[in-house]
Amino acid sequence: MSDKSVLVVNSGSSSIKYQLVEPETGRCIAKGLVEAIGEAGGHAKHTFGEEVKELDRVIDDHTVGMEIMEQLFAEVGPDLASCHIVAVGHRIVQGGKYFAGPALIDDDVHQKIVDLCPLGPLHNPAHLKGIDAARKIFPDLPHVAVFDTAFFQGLPEEAARYALNREVADKYEIRRYGAHGTSHQFVSGEVAAILGRDDLKQIVLHLGNGASASAVVAGKAVDTSMGLTPLEGLVMGGRTGDIDPAAVFHLAREAKMSIDEIDDLFNKQSGMKGLTGDNDMRRVWERIASGDENAQAAMDIYVHRLVKYVGAYHAVMGGLDVITFTAGIGENDAALRARLIDRLGFLGVELDEEANARRSDEARTISKEGSRVRVMVVPTNEEMAIARQAMTLV
Repeated sequence: MSDKSVLVVNSGSSSIKYQLVEPETGRCIAKGLVEAIGEAGGHAKHTFGEEVKELDRVIDDHTVGMEIMEQLFAEVGPDLASCHIVAVGHRIVQGGKYFAGPALIDDDVHQKIVDLCPLGPLHNPAHLKGIDAARKIFPDLPHVAVFDTAFFQGLPEEAARYALNREVADKYEIRRYGAHGTSHQFVSGEVAAILGRDDLKQIVLHLGNGASASAVVAGKAVDTSMGLTPLEGLVMGGRTGDIDPAAVFHLAREAKMSIDEIDDLFNKQSGMKGLTGDNDMRRVWERIASGDENAQAAMDIYVHRLVKYVGAYHAVMGGLDVITFTAGIGENDAALRARLIDRLGFLGVELDEEANARRSDEARTISKEGSRVRVMVVPTNEEMAIARQAMTLV
């Protein structure tokens, strides 16, 4: 075991996901999930090596959730006192204009995360619950905030600023912040390391229930699909992605929908779920196989949006060396990858069908040897990225 480890916490509104990792070796020592916090039937699961323990009980709040996590470490292992934990790393979605990198959580940083809640209303309040609970349980450890938006804070102004009245935009801090930045930074860095080049023009496609694309030149992000919030961009599990903002006015006037109802519609009841009834891509493929025309149309829309972004980012960067798929769908859905790459023949992309069909947990190339643009699948590891960023401050 390494002499240094980091406890990584990803706190949601009713859940705490955690991993104990070794940043130097890249090893996950243990991991777990505490869920249904504040609900009638709470559940926790902890995995350490081959040992797995689950328990069901009421979990009143995040502090109790953290106490359960600590209990599971004590009962199943490893013993936290012997793990040489040097920091607790917290995933924070919205860092606004304040954070271009990780930050030690003190009262000032905590207050800034609070202040940013209006820009991240679905995420930041939940992260704060996790931070407050973890600081109670681990008061003597440094706590580090790692922001999803940090990788995109340096976007060129032409990519970051909307064509909205400047005074209004600046007053209310409306700009492109992006999201999934920890994943995009990690994956693009892995690609550069694997290929031994620091001058690459890359497109990273983080495709999961939430989905985003980024354009990265020589390790720096120059554009990304998510915007002020994670709603903008690609078609997602429950989110619309790009949509004419006037749809809000239309629904308010004609359907008499409230802002909260429209928010719920766009963020939770749309995307693949709204188009097909399923936000699980595996079920969508099953619907397609059974002849469901709506599911086929939804897949066409999903791929069409991806083609648009790949084409746009190719133009923005003035070229393209690598397209990389990552996250749950990107790493596992060979049929989707094939369908998209088939549409990108104009870029000189040639897919190796056998390599694409081969399942693996390793980073790999799935394009043919002579392909003008390399296509890769690189598993993301946001927990490891958070741990490594936390280590830079401690």
